[in-house]
Amino acid sequence: MANTTTDHDSIREWAEAKGGKPAAVGRTHKEGDVGIIRIMFPDNPRSEHDALVEISWDEFFAEFEERNLALLYDEDGLFSKIVGRDTVEKRQQGDHKAAR
Repeated sequence: MANTTTDHDSIREWAEAKGGKPAAVGRTHKEGDVGIIRIMFPDNPRSEHDALVEISWDEFFAEFEERNLALLYDEDGLFSKIVGRDTVEKRQQGDHKAAR
């Protein structure tokens, strides 16, 4: 079962403990615009990170807050998904089809 958090320290600690780094999707990462953010795991052979550009945690969290996002993650694995906080709220209220 996935956990959900918006806490910056928890996100960073979880990611770094698993070799994760803050990233942006390269095609959306333009001058002055961070673009779509992700957490990449460059040392994991199954991680599809070729299209990602490493960014700073400050850039990551500025975009995270600006877009009102949350992180779904597996405490024991590498699964993570960045979603809107409104999606988390809808799912907590029973709307299991909510996505974003």
